[in-house]
Amino acid sequence: MSKFKHQKDVSDRFLGSVITVTLTTGIVGIAIAPNVANAESLSVSTVKTTNNNVVIKESELIRSASTDPLSNRRISQNVTSVSQLSDVRSTDWAFTALQSLVERYGVIAGYPDRTFRGRQSLSRYEFAAGLNSALDKINEIISAGLADKVSKEDLATLQKLQEEFAAELATLRGRVDALDAKTAKLEAQQFSTTTKLRGEAIFSLAAASDGSNVPVGSDLTNTTFSYRVRLNLDTSFTGKDLLRTRLQASNTQNLIAPALNSGNGTRLSYDTGGAANEFNLNRLWYKFPIGDAFTGYVAPIGQTEDIIDPLNPLNNDGQGTLSRFGRLNPLLRIGSGGPSVAVLGFDWKLSPQGNLQVAYSANNAAAPTLGGQGGLFGGSTVAAAQLVWKPSDALKLGIGYANSYHQTNSLDSGLNRESITSAGITGIRANTVVGSLVWDITNKVTFNTWGSYIFTDAVSSAGSTTFTSWSTAFSFKDIFSEGDLAAIIFGQPLYKNSVSGTATKVDSPNTPYHLEALYRFRISKNISITPGVYFVFNANSDSANGTATVGVIRTTFTF
Repeated sequence: MSKFKHQKDVSDRFLGSVITVTLTTGIVGIAIAPNVANAESLSVSTVKTTNNNVVIKESELIRSASTDPLSNRRISQNVTSVSQLSDVRSTDWAFTALQSLVERYGVIAGYPDRTFRGRQSLSRYEFAAGLNSALDKINEIISAGLADKVSKEDLATLQKLQEEFAAELATLRGRVDALDAKTAKLEAQQFSTTTKLRGEAIFSLAAASDGSNVPVGSDLTNTTFSYRVRLNLDTSFTGKDLLRTRLQASNTQNLIAPALNSGNGTRLSYDTGGAANEFNLNRLWYKFPIGDAFTGYVAPIGQTEDIIDPLNPLNNDGQGTLSRFGRLNPLLRIGSGGPSVAVLGFDWKLSPQGNLQVAYSANNAAAPTLGGQGGLFGGSTVAAAQLVWKPSDALKLGIGYANSYHQTNSLDSGLNRESITSAGITGIRANTVVGSLVWDITNKVTFNTWGSYIFTDAVSSAGSTTFTSWSTAFSFKDIFSEGDLAAIIFGQPLYKNSVSGTATKVDSPNTPYHLEALYRFRISKNISITPGVYFVFNANSDSANGTATVGVIRTTFTF
């Protein structure tokens, strides 16, 4: 090290993608990729002296993984003139050295944006990897019969550098050998060069009681052990787009009558309600960038929650809330039923703080019927928009609106009582307004809330109904260990707040309330267990139904 340490400590400088080493007669450039500290793109060689002649053995090379279309890494770019490095000036102290590197050995490498970044620091392993690259270059020169182009002084200095960094070079050789074997194995066993497989499996033990007096003297109970499994095939063609294909199978059903006399208020967040133990295509959507500010979304099978932010840190049905009520506000629930919900939408980044999210959905887009009562525009449809504003890192606000048409007298949300009770209804039109807030009080404590009004009018009838719903929640992260989550949720499920005209609320005499508490234990990176309980007071908007109680132990496996 004493050979070049006095030359402005060049050995301790990492100049962008290049390490420069001062030799007796000049500068040899050593090109390395930005991540060489991880030995992902290294070459290792040896130098030995025989009768004052330096013999350089061939090196081993691990090619960069940056050819992976899903990777965000970028390989360095070789330059042929120091002027190609946009941040290097003729007044820089290393300018002459860099110029010599380019002209004599051609081993300077810059970043993809043609910068050199000469002020970044350097580790001994990075220096050793760079030294290897210089040895490779000199080996190429000698192999080409141009040994006279390399001075004996340079070769002698390289030999001393190799002796100084012998331990690091040996370590790097071991890393390269291991990476070589691992890379060969991955290439032989890889699933796809464009697609990643992600999965989730839920085991659910749920015990429920409706506390009901209907039938008289009965208190219906129900204990279930069920599952839900999902396989996501996430495909990217450009590195910025995403095609998701989701397969799902489940036997987790709604806990309603005849099991419980509680309506939709007791539904689990992960119940499916479909045919049991059959795989089906649950999602098929494609997100893609449109310029720098837009993200497009097209889904033959999707939901508005895929493009409109739920603004709820407990939204995940495998890791967050246990109840359906606690997951999504009515803006994202109305019109979500149907065998094939198609969604078109976009997310427009208005500024660093604000986004406008728009979605149009048709809950039976793939099944047109006679008379134009189906398809993308003739059936039940929802047009929704949400403005999200983030004034600070700790606060996020949202205001949303949806205009929807429903071919029945129901909002088709699966949330408590949601139908207009009136004679002669052939359909309903609804206007939904929702306000949301997420506030990170600290980095481990979050408060979130939302409130909604739904104004509905019956088609072919004079009946109107106003529904209300709201929720508040506190969540606490990493209480005992990293990955743990505790939460408490309290709110009012969907309720007929008022009626007019021919509409009545005889089926909803009382205001329902929901109280939920849960704690998620993280057993490992891929396994979590969430015990919890929730209560629905005045279940199904009727005090005669008593208080429904649902206790749950959910085990979630992710892979």
